[in-house]
Amino acid sequence: MSVIDDLRSLILGGRYAPGDRLGEVELAQLLQVSRTPVREALRQLQSEGLVEVTANKGARVIEYPAADLETIFELRARIEGLAARQAAATATDEDVERLHEVAVSLGEHAGRRELDAVYRLNAEFHQELVRLGGSTVLAQSISALVHSPVLLRTYSAFDEEAMRRSVNHHIEIAAAVRAGDPEWAEAVMRAHLFSARASLLGPRKLRKPRKQA
Repeated sequence: MSVIDDLRSLILGGRYAPGDRLGEVELAQLLQVSRTPVREALRQLQSEGLVEVTANKGARVIEYPAADLETIFELRARIEGLAARQAAATATDEDVERLHEVAVSLGEHAGRRELDAVYRLNAEFHQELVRLGGSTVLAQSISALVHSPVLLRTYSAFDEEAMRRSVNHHIEIAAAVRAGDPEWAEAVMRAHLFSARASLLGPRKLRKPRKQA
């Protein structure tokens, strides 16, 4: 693995929390490299939106307000739900088999808490659904949301029950696509993303009803 991959894994794995400072000297010692590759890695992770580098203050893990994360999950549920709907209407038998294989493999790695593999397979599964949907507009819209790096922390926040539920959602989405059922595929994708939101952000606060005039 490269220094960039190592540092990304440390952040996404929870070694450094949102807002934590990322000192070049400390990171160089931890990763047993010079400061130059660490500096280059921080620049790359800044371009990915995972790290914020400020003049005279150094680097820190970027921190998103909870309200922004709520919005991101809401948008993803709507847009990726539509992608799943379209995929169910267009997928071939070969496409379905591939989706199912990825979902099963994801479950196997999730059972062993091999999160790097889970992240990779999860991204592959969602990207394949977008590809099957065949819409450039959908693909571009989803890309901006899926690549919000803080969302990659979601699996680290999952307990055993949440992980099992997520795995089952992937398998059920593949089943809905196999059945050619757009409504089923969309409904499970939305449930999948709202479940992930709950695992990352915790219980939602109930809005107080407005007082009658």
